Amino acid sequence: MTDRPIQVEVNGRAVAAEVEPRLLLVHFLRWRAGLAGTRVGCDTTSCGACTVQLDGLAVKSCTVLAVQADGRRVTTVEGLAADDQPLHPLQEAFWAAHGLQCGYCTSGLLMAARQLVEDGPDELSDDDIRAAISGNLCRCTGYVNVVTAIRMAAERWRKGS
Repeated sequence: MTDRPIQVEVNGRAVAAEVEPRLLLVHFLRWRAGLAGTRVGCDTTSCGACTVQLDGLAVKSCTVLAVQADGRRVTTVEGLAADDQPLHPLQEAFWAAHGLQCGYCTSGLLMAARQLVEDGPDELSDDDIRAAISGNLCRCTGYVNVVTAIRMAAERWRKGS
């Protein structure tokens, strides 16, 4: 196969590369952009560990080809917090509410919950939160603390703190 040139905005910076047309976005992010926070979990869309934001929407990067991201904007867990913040409110809440254990699924959970926290309704129910993360598997926590952390982050986000 002939490599194709692509340019993707990843966490606010341009990343250009020549890629095989069948290269997955998750591998592009890890191997070409040097961002290891996006995990390779199952390669079958089952676990959600590879979730990133593509043009602001959560996608499983193991189901997107890198060439499909050409000219688009990708945000990974490394780009979640604003430049002037060490952590995004979601990251702070996961830490404070013990929303992680081994950490393998955490980046995917954070990226799946981001849109709900930043753009969702003012009042989030547990069902809203569980629906937003329903494509992400965690084998450690049982989700109780994850849901608590996401609710906490949403409340902080709405208050602007």
